[in-house]
Amino acid sequence: MRLTLLRRLAAISLGLAFLFAAAPVETARRPRYGGVLRVEIGTAVSSLEPKTAAINAEEGAAREQLDSLLYDHRNPDGTYSGVVGSGPFQIAEWEPGKHATLTANENALNGRPFVDSIQIQMGRAARDMLLDLELGKTDLAEIPVEQARRAADRGVRVSTSRPDELLALVFVAERKVTEDARVREALAAAIDRASIVNFILQKNGEAAGGLLPQWSSGTAFLFSTAADAVHAKELWAQITGSPKLRLGYDSGDPLEQSVAERIVVNAREAGITLMAQAIPGAGQAATMAASAVDARLVRLRMPSPLPRVALMNFLTVLGPVAKIDASPLPDPASPQDIYDRERAIVSSYRVAPLVWLPQVYGLSARVRNWKAPGPGETWPLADVWLEGATESTGEKEKQ
Repeated sequence: MRLTLLRRLAAISLGLAFLFAAAPVETARRPRYGGVLRVEIGTAVSSLEPKTAAINAEEGAAREQLDSLLYDHRNPDGTYSGVVGSGPFQIAEWEPGKHATLTANENALNGRPFVDSIQIQMGRAARDMLLDLELGKTDLAEIPVEQARRAADRGVRVSTSRPDELLALVFVAERKVTEDARVREALAAAIDRASIVNFILQKNGEAAGGLLPQWSSGTAFLFSTAADAVHAKELWAQITGSPKLRLGYDSGDPLEQSVAERIVVNAREAGITLMAQAIPGAGQAATMAASAVDARLVRLRMPSPLPRVALMNFLTVLGPVAKIDASPLPDPASPQDIYDRERAIVSSYRVAPLVWLPQVYGLSARVRNWKAPGPGETWPLADVWLEGATESTGEKEKQ
């Protein structure tokens, strides 16, 4: 019996040896130089001049991405300086707000980029970028987070970052109706964050109870994200006069509009009278304070993965609008310091965190070595290479 068992084991070993010998050995693909990377963005960048201020936050963010490709020095505050073209790429063509062509800098400090050039189309509508991805007309494009599931279902290769952008409801300070803490708490309690994540975001995001995500602070689980319509009704019943509230959202942001409309439904179920109102350019702090609304939706992207830096940035933006404590945290700040400040602000109900959003990108099949950037990071286009690209003449000669 023992001999039979040994023979069987020997036969199995021989079969496995034959199988592995017959199977082709896959080798790692070597990065290739050359090719044109086609990129589409939704923002129209009107100028790259450092002295020219960006029109809005979206343009400022897009300019930062372009600056990271054109300059070799980044300042401590996140801005770029030095000689334009000293970075991995140089400007070959520039049509403000529409198109840019960047070519590889052969003398870049950290080495020549893999691609020969980048063609950037600006001011593209989300539906057009998604269609171009499906048709193979572009290699990299931004995808609105609410359309990520749809894009993947239609065969688009999707890359998603960790959730690093907070969508919050901010009560505008010094409005008579919202100075009553019961009004703020009632509306905050009525909001069904789970439905926003599951239905509007198609599960591409996380419900937010605090001002920092769990992966950054480690304490987000201590903040409740559950809706409490019963408590909201009880609070609203204590308020005389049944005040009417107006919730503002950015007129150019379809996601904010969908969330605002969902909050209106949640409020109605709790007996709260709430009307959603579109506001042009609502992302600017000055507009937030000046607009005739009682509360508004705000999107805040983390500038850093460090909890103290991210929280202080949020407080600096929201402080003038919501009149919350924006005084500097200790440096370094302990986890308890950060949690206590978060808890104080959330408990005041002047800011109601709603959901955490990831950044979503669509990629063509030929893009290699792409990694979705995190907070404070820029697109790694100098490291990206293209499958099937024709090797650059200069690189062939070096090899």
